[in-house]
Amino acid sequence: MGDIKKIRKKYSKPSHPWRATRIEEENKICKEYGIPQKTELWKAIAKLQSFKNQTKKLAALVTKQAEKEKQNLLTKLQSYNLIKPEEGTDAILGITLAHLLDRRLQTIVYKKHLARTIKQARQLITQRHILINDKIVTSPSYLVKVSEEAQIAISPKSPLYAQDHPERSTEEYRKQKAEKPVKEKPKPQYQRRR
Repeated sequence: MGDIKKIRKKYSKPSHPWRATRIEEENKICKEYGIPQKTELWKAIAKLQSFKNQTKKLAALVTKQAEKEKQNLLTKLQSYNLIKPEEGTDAILGITLAHLLDRRLQTIVYKKHLARTIKQARQLITQRHILINDKIVTSPSYLVKVSEEAQIAISPKSPLYAQDHPERSTEEYRKQKAEKPVKEKPKPQYQRRR
């Protein structure tokens, strides 16, 4: 029968756990993209690093297999709209974390105005309200291909399918949200203990 497949981590933790600048940057990204745990962010960073490492490795090789792998990698990244069709392997090194996070299902559901907030978009996905090609997808970090983007919709079985549902994102709600000024919270002042 064979042994059970060993489950391996899909990310690596930062080398130094308490760097204030890195923590602030990660918190800002997590807030912007509605990511509740750092492990999800680290998985995205690892995936991006994997694409770049694969590109560097293939750049040094000049075999038929390396050419096939280059073409497969380019096709894959073009299907996610991370690089343009006319660009080569050098463009892969220019992909940023923001480009990758913009292709997540949670972000696209929010940008298509199927949810009021980025956190509500995550909730709709995990609670099985969102369909892609008539199939329920429950992973907010699912990378959406360009061909699938037009097929993202709210499930007809969902109560949110009705246009007059109070939790649906409407044009009126978006206008109100755009007009509201954003308030910044003051940073707390800490005093040293003696």
